[in-house]
Amino acid sequence: MNTELFVQNIKECCALCGVKPTVACRESGAGANLINMLERRGSIPSVEKVQLLAQYLGVSTSELLGEHLPTVPAFPEHPDLVNLYDQLSEEAQQEVMAFIEFERTQETKAVKGRIPLESLGDPDPPG
Repeated sequence: MNTELFVQNIKECCALCGVKPTVACRESGAGANLINMLERRGSIPSVEKVQLLAQYLGVSTSELLGEHLPTVPAFPEHPDLVNLYDQLSEEAQQEVMAFIEFERTQETKAVKGRIPLESLGDPDPPG
């Protein structure tokens, strides 16, 4: 195993996901000190730890280890929004998607009688 390539791939995947490597390692269950062990001690992680981290980052173990190049980057342009969305309950996710769909239809076709929010004035009037 090329530990330098493995660490580099972890850091690149984390950057694309908008998460720090130590956070990804900890939250995935691979262990918060995984990067340190790889860089300083040259330790080889267990298959389980590699799988946990790869799953957390949304890549295959082969991609994370550098055995295969990622076919198509599966990383969103705004990973912070995706991470927040993923933390919502299923019911809340459905509400968010309904709102997004509503807003998208409002922008793609003119809806008769729609009033722009700006024209409503101050939403917090004094008093």
